[in-house]
Amino acid sequence: MGAFIALLRAVNVGGTGKLPMSELKAMCEELGYAAVRTYIASGNVVFTSRKSQSAIKTALEKRLHAYAGAPVGVLVRSATEMAQVLADNPFPKAAPNRTVAIFLDKAPPADALAGIRGQNKEEIRLGRREIYVHYGDGMGTSKLVIPAAKTGTARNMKTIATLAKMAAEL
Repeated sequence: MGAFIALLRAVNVGGTGKLPMSELKAMCEELGYAAVRTYIASGNVVFTSRKSQSAIKTALEKRLHAYAGAPVGVLVRSATEMAQVLADNPFPKAAPNRTVAIFLDKAPPADALAGIRGQNKEEIRLGRREIYVHYGDGMGTSKLVIPAAKTGTARNMKTIATLAKMAAEL
């Protein structure tokens, strides 16, 4: 059995996509995942499964669509991959709450940094299947738009560290 982290897009953020974490936990258990634990209310769930990442993603998206009546994007990483995302952080000295990894389904395109708008003091680097952003002045006032990140979901380094630790303990 492998340990995995599923990250849901646009759940319980800004008044959209309300999903109690107890409901998410129950859905994952219904799908046969074991040792299911959620972390904060923004759609983070850690569990073990014998299924592949793509099978987990497909099953969870289908179940969430049935629940929400609309598509809910899911990005999945293994425990090892999540630890690697943390280790690969190109801004290790920056405040972890001002640095995010935007998780994508596949490697960012070579031109991922083209078309960026509203960049001020933000620093951006490409990862394996992530786009890293350090928000120098914080996210609250940022006008940064990264078109290549449209289908992704962001988590700050503090959350990533916690999820990596939770998954490593399974």
